[in-house]
Amino acid sequence: MDRGQFFATAAAGGAVAAVGPASASGQNTQSEVATTFPDRSTPWSAIKQQFDTAPGIVQMSSFYLASHPRPVRDAIERHRRELDREAHGYIEENVERLERGVREEASRYMGVSGDDLAFTDSTTMGLGLVYSGFGLKPGQEILTDTRDHIVTTVAATYGAERSGGSLRQERLYADPTRVTADEVVGNVRRSLRDNTRLLAVTWVHSGTGVKMPIARIAEAVRSHNRGKAPDRRTLLAVDGVHGFGIEDVATPDLGADYFIAGTHKWLTGPRGTGLVWATPEAWALVQPTIPSFDPMWRAGPIETMPPAAWHTPGGFHSFEHRWAVAEAFKFHSGIGRDRVASRIHHLNSLAKAEMARMPKVRVHTPSSPELSAGIIAFEVDGYTPEQVVRRLHDQHIIASVTPDFYQPNLARVAPSLVSTEEDVERTVRAIAAL
Repeated sequence: MDRGQFFATAAAGGAVAAVGPASASGQNTQSEVATTFPDRSTPWSAIKQQFDTAPGIVQMSSFYLASHPRPVRDAIERHRRELDREAHGYIEENVERLERGVREEASRYMGVSGDDLAFTDSTTMGLGLVYSGFGLKPGQEILTDTRDHIVTTVAATYGAERSGGSLRQERLYADPTRVTADEVVGNVRRSLRDNTRLLAVTWVHSGTGVKMPIARIAEAVRSHNRGKAPDRRTLLAVDGVHGFGIEDVATPDLGADYFIAGTHKWLTGPRGTGLVWATPEAWALVQPTIPSFDPMWRAGPIETMPPAAWHTPGGFHSFEHRWAVAEAFKFHSGIGRDRVASRIHHLNSLAKAEMARMPKVRVHTPSSPELSAGIIAFEVDGYTPEQVVRRLHDQHIIASVTPDFYQPNLARVAPSLVSTEEDVERTVRAIAAL
């Protein structure tokens, strides 16, 4: 595909606005970066300039730990400065306003009640709090997929061992390149048992890039639960981190009982931040692990706090990061959740279509946006994944390799909000040249 064909394809694919380099040199220039929040009319070139990425690189691994957009950086610095000046007074005077502000922006973006949200330091912390504290009875089990991240496996194992329950793993799809929603849902139905108390799944598998059909899985769980007493029903928990900040869906519409995610990946929030959402009924089944500090800012008797409040770990955190999560949600809400989803899927579809034409490349991630999100896992004949990533890095393209606990190991690229069509073109040309 020549350059003209590539951009014709980009235009036909529904890009919101044509984009060019951030500056004449292709580098971010801080004086050019807008300090206001974007809105639905903001071109993608201006949105890219909000991120202070290294000049000259193509960042195809921002899902690892995101660069912060300008409003988030400014908020972190503002809170840090005030905490340095006089922490006690700043916290005393602002903690309720700032804590409520984070919940208000998160609830608006997610379509949930702020009182059903607990805030954590990461997806890992959220998974640990939910799976370790979940009320299994002896003989009951947690069911997971064999392709889940190792943190899901370990957290679920800890929870099962503490309660006298057990962990069982089943492969919910055979081949990521040929996976279908019917296959996944059929395997879920066959895998659920009467003693399955918690089904713990991952929205987007970081080892294959497969996006699981969560809403349909939830319907299969509801069907499985019909006629069962409340204490015998299966609950559904979702590690949502690699769909959160990409997909245009209100969290309750997924149909899960628990939704756990970090906000420092696709949502481009502050490092060391995450959340857990659950229904009040689902929260009641989890034993709190770490004492909450919510009583320091919530009015009324402690006993009247919403269930989620007991599950936000207390202690002194990096408050400047925790409170700047509000700006991350506001940033994405301003652009538009639907517009972000369309953009990231568009860029990923461009990359996958070109990579699928390369004889030496095998793309393991499904081509359909219905079964994929922002991660593209692939291999190149004659190269190990590490060699692929090194070769790309030599050309200033930042890719990644799946962790060793995933088999097979694969190379990954992931177009995101800091990507342009030019970045995708440069990446696929470099892969084709291997």
